[in-house]
Amino acid sequence: MTAAKESEASVHQDYSVVGDMYHHFYVGLLLAIANRAGAVRGAEVVFRAFRRQQQAKFLSGLDKLGLRHLPPAVACAQYHYLSNALGGVKVEWIPETDRKSWVRFLPPRWMFDGTAVCGIPTEMSRATMRGWHANNGVALGNLRLGFVCTSLTTDAGPGLIGYYFEADHDLPPEERLRFSPGERLPGPAGNLPTVDWSADHRARVKRNYAMEYVRSTISAMCEVLGPAEAGHIGRTAGRQIGMQFHDEICDGLGHPHTPDDAVTSFAKLFTRLARAHGDAAEYEPPARSAPALVRQTSWRFGAGLALPAEGFEAWNGIWEGLAAVHGKKYGVGLTATQRLDLGDGAFEWRLREL
Repeated sequence: MTAAKESEASVHQDYSVVGDMYHHFYVGLLLAIANRAGAVRGAEVVFRAFRRQQQAKFLSGLDKLGLRHLPPAVACAQYHYLSNALGGVKVEWIPETDRKSWVRFLPPRWMFDGTAVCGIPTEMSRATMRGWHANNGVALGNLRLGFVCTSLTTDAGPGLIGYYFEADHDLPPEERLRFSPGERLPGPAGNLPTVDWSADHRARVKRNYAMEYVRSTISAMCEVLGPAEAGHIGRTAGRQIGMQFHDEICDGLGHPHTPDDAVTSFAKLFTRLARAHGDAAEYEPPARSAPALVRQTSWRFGAGLALPAEGFEAWNGIWEGLAAVHGKKYGVGLTATQRLDLGDGAFEWRLREL
């Protein structure tokens, strides 16, 4: 492999590691919300997060994927297939008619990674469809379009299964999402061509897919739970996920878990992960009495979000968790001394050995 090819593969791997990190963070947030805020408020968080994504991504996604010309029910089902498959989700599209088209999200469910599937309330699973599927017809200006869910993984069904349908009349809001357990699929999955995107584009899409779930969820948490509670729950979950997956992240990057110089090592790790977000970042190793620093002058995670200060603190939790278990001794202390989100020219973190 040439040096250029090795460098390209390394960048793709960095994107993949960041995507996996945000995937874990998202599942951890769902569990933390359900446990600490309850299923009812958790469902409202999920509803708002999915509605925000639907309004921001759905119509432009139809165009990017070349689906706008299809009958509405077929376009919606194929959109959910293609957009989620590109994010690394196990999903199928099952055709029936131009006015009835199925989609099936198969176990292992990306959204409820591993044994977390046992801890996510059904109310929160249903809220995903209230937020997105039930609003696709509205976005298309076609009030005859609705979605019927026939199976939920959180109810021990064989995946999230359902179909888009086009009725003969406009559907009132309460009929745009229905539940009909037991209806059977009409046949095997249909064959759809993959999108002709470069390997670099695909790697970035998978990273952005997972990151967007965390962005939308933290924003919705601040709205529903209030900034203080959202910041506390998010930061706690972030710290737990950072610690729990520290070794996996280091392994994915080929970075040592327990270096002798933990501070410099973590500064390099943090900077590499920041750059894999697409952000501008650099580090300064410790010198005499000066601490090690990491500076980041852009924030793709927060772009377009009107987050309160606690939103940053929730996001920052994952870096605190990674730092807490890095090195051979007691981890690395991580303190944010400048805040881009509060008007400073950059984020700046000071690192010290504990």
